Amino acid sequence: MSKLRSYKSIAPKIGHNVYIDESAVLVGDITLGDDSSIWPLVAARGDVNHIQIGQRTNVQDGSVLHVTHKNPANPDGHPLIIGNDVTIGHKVMLHGCTIKDRVLVGMAAIVLDGAVIEEEVMIGAGSLVPQNKVLESGYLYLGSPVKQARALTEEERAFLQKSADNYVATKNDYLQHVHPVER
Repeated sequence: MSKLRSYKSIAPKIGHNVYIDESAVLVGDITLGDDSSIWPLVAARGDVNHIQIGQRTNVQDGSVLHVTHKNPANPDGHPLIIGNDVTIGHKVMLHGCTIKDRVLVGMAAIVLDGAVIEEEVMIGAGSLVPQNKVLESGYLYLGSPVKQARALTEEERAFLQKSADNYVATKNDYLQHVHPVER
């Protein structure tokens, strides 16, 4: 069983037909949409603000999701908002940012507080998205800090949805075929 924990009496809200690996830890004010998946060793803390994860979104192995507290300089803080059909690669760090629909965040990328990733964006592996940076829809971004590399091709735009769909299929396979092994 995954480690779902309440924080100050607020527990994660899990949608229908969701896969959460037993090694994942989700704490506090987290909403996880239908058909989404949380893979091994993901840590998500909705403690000082909330995390919202859309439908058909996958958060892959070793990723860390967190938020920024509300304070006088920033009354709303920075929640973490992730849209629908998003692919979050292995070992990604997301902190208090907004990621809209059909986005791919490459492995080991970091997206910081206040950043907004518009629809249909690819962020290359190992990239750093600085605080409050807006990534415009329809482009590939690379580097540390990220720079707009080029427009996405039609094939890449189609791949954004295909990637999310593939993880829904994999998630369904895991729900049916992965079981604890007694030793």
